[in-house]
This record gives sequence, C-alpha cells and structure tokens, in this order.
Amino acid sequence: MTAVRRGRPGYDLPGLLAKSVTIFNERGFDGTSMEDLSAGLGISKAAIYHHVKGKDALLGLALDHALVGLEAAAEEVRALDGPAVDRLEVLVRRSVEVLVDRLSYVTLLLRVRGNSTVERRALARRRHLDQLVADLVKEAVTEGDLHPDIDPSVTARLLFGMVNSLTEWLKPTHQHNVDELVHVVSTMAFDGLRRTGSTR
Repeated sequence: MTAVRRGRPGYDLPGLLAKSVTIFNERGFDGTSMEDLSAGLGISKAAIYHHVKGKDALLGLALDHALVGLEAAAEEVRALDGPAVDRLEVLVRRSVEVLVDRLSYVTLLLRVRGNSTVERRALARRRHLDQLVADLVKEAVTEGDLHPDIDPSVTARLLFGMVNSLTEWLKPTHQHNVDELVHVVSTMAFDGLRRTGSTR
C-alpha cells in the first residue's frame, strides 16, 4: 500500500481506504457515489481528492491490497518442492489466512464483475491464480494423489469457491480462530479430494 499521507480531516490513506471499502461492500461499488463516500467518511469530497483521484482509484488500491496477499501466497507455493497435492493444500491454507486477514478487501475483490478497466485488470490477475490451482490439481491427479476422474478446472473452482464462501458469513468483527478455520477448510477439502489409498 502507498506510504501514509496525512489529510486535512485526520484520515491517512490506509484509514480512508479501509472505511471506503466498508462503504463499497455495504452499498455496492457501482451504487456508491462520491457523495456517499463523503457522507460515510464524514469529510468533504475535496478531502477525499486530497488522497486519490476518485472512486476508481480507491477501488484499484483496495483490489490491489487483496490481490497482493493472494499472489504472495501463490509465490510461496511456487517456491516449494514436494507432491503437488501438498503444495495445493498449502495454497488453500494460506489463502484462507489471507482472506481472514484482509476480509473486507477480498470480499470486494470477489464482487467485481469487470465493469471498468480497474476491475478487468483485477480479474485478469485472479485468472492467473485460478490457473495455478488448476495446474496443481492436474499435477496431483497425474501423480496419483487425487481422484483420476475429476476435472482440474472444475475442481479448482469448487475448491476455492469453498474458501471464498467464508466472505458470505465471516464478519470483520469475527471471533473465529484463524488456525481453526484453516484446519476445517483444509480437512473438508482434502479428505474428499484425495484418492483412497494415497499415502500422502
């Protein structure tokens, strides 16, 4: 995220962004005007423009914050050795951690539909992550650790559909233990995906 920059009303950029993301998630990005942001933040539009060029710029910063975390998890996995199924499980576990840590930002990311250049760029970055998952599933099937009759692309979508479903009920004020959530998601996914008799 960009370096902290103080604004006249007392918001720094991270604080302004965090509050704006909450408003976007409540009202929908397309349904939120600069007037809505001004009212929700309790500051003038001019004070918002002190930090960013406009609503799309805020969206870009928010989506980048979510994607950077998910991409960092993917890079960690790319650097690992070992069976693909183990790397896939690490990616799922790390993705849950990122989602919980950056819940509002990932929630916003999952709601974009490609209606603007900013959204289309974010969706392109998401597709790279989806491809990594599909490749890992395919490799794990080839190695004999996952059921041989599953479609890698469908499996990747379903697997991360379960991860992403956390945004539907997990709240920013949640009291859930992150390690417990990671364990539950990983166990539910991989106990069902692993081929019977696999030793890994």
